[in-house]
Amino acid sequence: MLRRLVLTASASAVALGVGVPTAVAAPLPPLPLLGASDSLTVTVKDSGNRVADGTFRLECGDDRAAGTHPRAKRACHRLEELSKGGRDPFAPVPQGRMCTQQHGGPATAHIEGVWHGRPVDAYFSRANGCEIARWENLQPVLPMARS
Repeated sequence: MLRRLVLTASASAVALGVGVPTAVAAPLPPLPLLGASDSLTVTVKDSGNRVADGTFRLECGDDRAAGTHPRAKRACHRLEELSKGGRDPFAPVPQGRMCTQQHGGPATAHIEGVWHGRPVDAYFSRANGCEIARWENLQPVLPMARS
């Protein structure tokens, strides 16, 4: 968690041992909080659930969840779980991986934004066993899909 540090010009001058006119003693503006929240846009199509299809914002950070995502708090919690140890919750299926040839339905999703200071531009489908598992691993960020 990042914390803000605000120093007045006079307090800074006292610490440095120099004099400052009293007119400059107003507080400095707060420093911006870099990386204080993660922001994602989740777009889901053809999930078989009209309520789950659409574009949603998901804001996570500092033990809070916000945005238009229908399960924002649970989605942020799940992403934090999947990110432990520096893992990438949006990583694609590794090339060359053997996947069962099954079709999990027409659902597709696109997630873009910033997560833990890194850009995200990830696509999801249910085209084979590996992609189905990847989708289901990310629930509730992505909805339960019907085939």
